[in-house]
Amino acid sequence: MKTHKDLIVWKKSIDFVTDIYKETNAFPKQEQYGLVSQLRRAAVSIPSNIAEGASRKSKKEFIQFLHIARASSSELETQLIISKKIGYLSSDNLDLEEKLSIISKMLTGLINNLERRS
Repeated sequence: MKTHKDLIVWKKSIDFVTDIYKETNAFPKQEQYGLVSQLRRAAVSIPSNIAEGASRKSKKEFIQFLHIARASSSELETQLIISKKIGYLSSDNLDLEEKLSIISKMLTGLINNLERRS
């Protein structure tokens, strides 16, 4: 790996941030500083923590930042469920949840791989 930009999970999470921004544009204006802000910040946190961790000097630090990115994906999953329950996202829009699930699994795989090589 040369930089974080070479990681497929980073690339997928960047694309996912774009998806979240597009979807939340349709949320009610009163949610701008509530759920919209929470969803966007949690989504941005995923590739940001991957990038920050990859730039650290030790593998242990990188793994810690990957754990933070994975925690952000769990936070985001919860917020997507809430958004669906209150009708801001369509119930048949499973695309976001599927993409997030893939990202989370990739993070887990990367963490496990790095921990095995420690």
